[in-house]
Amino acid sequence: QVQLVESGGGLVQAGGSLRLSCAASGSIGSINRMGWYRQAPGSQREMVATITNGGNTDYADSVKGRFTISRDNAKNTAYLQMNSLKPEDTAVYYCRYVDRVLGWHDYWGQGTQVTVSS
Repeated sequence: QVQLVESGGGLVQAGGSLRLSCAASGSIGSINRMGWYRQAPGSQREMVATITNGGNTDYADSVKGRFTISRDNAKNTAYLQMNSLKPEDTAVYYCRYVDRVLGWHDYWGQGTQVTVSS
């Protein structure tokens, strides 16, 4: 089992910044990927950014150049720095952890609300 604890959401004006954190604990696989997904009302959940413990990253086109994902492997914590926020970034942001060590393991955090006002 892996537990994910998210923090850092909130209300910010357009053009502002927020930083999300996701701390993983429990049975952490030696090779894993952590990431952030978001879901706006009436929309499907979509990938925002992911990062492996080796540092390989992937971003949605809509956030490239504005968001940066990083992680501290010693703390099993992933971060999402969000700059130049837009009202369309408003959503619940979910942390996800995936590894394929001795089987497929896929866990989600509880979600944190990000609201960007215009």
